[in-house]
Amino acid sequence: MRILKLTPALEKQLLRARQQRDVEAERIASRIIADVRRRGDVALAAWARKLDGVDLRRQGVWITRREMRATGRGVSAEFLRALRHSVKNVRRVAEKQLPRPWTLEIEPGVKIGQMIRPIESIGCYIPGGRFALVSTLVMTVVPALAAGVPRIVVVCPKPNAELLAAAKLLGVVEVARIGGAQAIAALAYGTREIRRVDKIFGPGNRYVTAAKQLVSSDCAIDLPAGPTEAIVLATKGNPRWIAADLLAQAEHAPDAGSFLVTTSAELARAVAVEVETQLKSFPPANPAHLSMRRTGAIVLAASLGAACDFVNRFAPEHLSLPDNSQGLLQKIRAAGTVFLGPWGAQPLGDYMSGSNHVLPTGGWARMRGGLSAADFVKCISVQSIGPRGFARLAYDVRTLAGAEGLLAHANAVEVRQ
Repeated sequence: MRILKLTPALEKQLLRARQQRDVEAERIASRIIADVRRRGDVALAAWARKLDGVDLRRQGVWITRREMRATGRGVSAEFLRALRHSVKNVRRVAEKQLPRPWTLEIEPGVKIGQMIRPIESIGCYIPGGRFALVSTLVMTVVPALAAGVPRIVVVCPKPNAELLAAAKLLGVVEVARIGGAQAIAALAYGTREIRRVDKIFGPGNRYVTAAKQLVSSDCAIDLPAGPTEAIVLATKGNPRWIAADLLAQAEHAPDAGSFLVTTSAELARAVAVEVETQLKSFPPANPAHLSMRRTGAIVLAASLGAACDFVNRFAPEHLSLPDNSQGLLQKIRAAGTVFLGPWGAQPLGDYMSGSNHVLPTGGWARMRGGLSAADFVKCISVQSIGPRGFARLAYDVRTLAGAEGLLAHANAVEVRQ
């Protein structure tokens, strides 16, 4: 694993690499979206066969309830136990995250309230490359259920027995065997087979990410979720554990970015050795081999302040602070999620701790946090104004409306006086 000195030039290089537009992915996704909008289910079937090797004409777009029951029976009791544990924890956090209704009397006769309503229909994209990611189903469906979303559509190009068992456990009845940019297009615009949704959730590959951004002017999306990122910020710690956390996120894809940021040359060398040692236990096909050599690095900073400043500008998706004795957490202003302490192995958050693993990448953590139950609801303000409140507001409203030249606004007040 490379050990690089933190300089302005290196920082610029690392930040620029993750902020570049993926023009090729946008071009291909745009073509697929346009085709699905034009030809509907015919295009959906053609792209599914070409890109995923799935014959929708023979198998059908939708997983039937009978198929879901039959396939789901093949999973182990151990898997179901772990799944229920994960669902319980994610649900507890989601319920805590939900916004609450409230009412406030601003002044006599003027009450403002907030009512909470779920989004009517959502689509959950579940990556299905090497394996269908059951954990992503949990992270998108459980908050939706906590929010009371009436219609939940799950799409996955190759749903396996575990995914279908999880969908059945959660009560999901609409599961489509589609993926890629074509699935995003179908969810956003609808086809004869698939009714459009109001918002799309879930991570995907570069083409899925590009497609979500392209349809976002017509259908809401959760957040841009590009290649996964992880930073461990440490001046001391267990090199073996730190290396394992870096490799855990590097395993997602060849373009994943895993970094140790440290002021300790000794720790840097020890972690570099551990990374190489642990990599030998992974098969050559594991993406961690490529990602650790292409995009991963150990960044050696001159001071703790410089290290923290770099982390905040990078705004990583995952941030681990194995040692907080120097108050590092208080210096962090931007991260998708933070793992505090040496026992905070990052996969615990991917599956089981209850915090959501759908997180902002590419610097978006400077603007928002990870997915929460609040993303599945609408906060609608309710204004209740009585005669006394009207009298207290009317004159100043007419004054302000007049200053803006909005005569009809002033008139709507005057006719009530």
